[in-house]
Amino acid sequence: MSEVNSDRWLTDTRTSYDTVAVSYADQMRSAIAELPYMRAALALFADLVRIAGGGAVADVGCGPGHVTAHLHDLGVDAFGIDLSPVMIDVARRDHPGLRFEVGSMTDLALDDASIAGLLAWWSLIHVPDDAVPAALAHFHRALRPGGLLALGFHVGDESRLKTQGYGGHPMRIHVHRRRPDQVAARLRESGFTIEAQLLLTPEEDIPQAIVFARRQP
Repeated sequence: MSEVNSDRWLTDTRTSYDTVAVSYADQMRSAIAELPYMRAALALFADLVRIAGGGAVADVGCGPGHVTAHLHDLGVDAFGIDLSPVMIDVARRDHPGLRFEVGSMTDLALDDASIAGLLAWWSLIHVPDDAVPAALAHFHRALRPGGLLALGFHVGDESRLKTQGYGGHPMRIHVHRRRPDQVAARLRESGFTIEAQLLLTPEEDIPQAIVFARRQP
């Protein structure tokens, strides 16, 4: 089994984000304000959750909680889950009125059909291909029938090892780029219906994409 596909990726990801948590939070603090299309996608997600009757929304891979807090400001009952305990400490520090907990998307400790929406905002990018089905199965299980899922990710056909980031701190994480059609196919295999695929920054070297999907009733 290759190193990228072994369980070591979980330990490496956790340790890496523990190391950069404070610097990452400082860099991300104003990120949403500077990304109008991202704000629009989050507003759409919030509107769709409300239209479907509202309910709890899990921000899986929430990091320092800036997106969780933004969803809360949009009127969503959002809470955050992240693999990194230090990230969760920072999220609780910066957003003391919100709920944050340590957890893994490949072993998601949420009750069946317990949430109205789930956001994985540039967090599935660290999950190797052979572990993606487990993560999507947990997403599907935790969402109530008709629940909304939004995935954000880097677009491409390759994986790279990132060894430094966010203030120059050492990291050891693989970043997996995927094509929207590939992600959509994986979602359909996991029992989701695709509602929209958005391509952002298509002229840049690394485009970004967002896929909206819904658990089938």
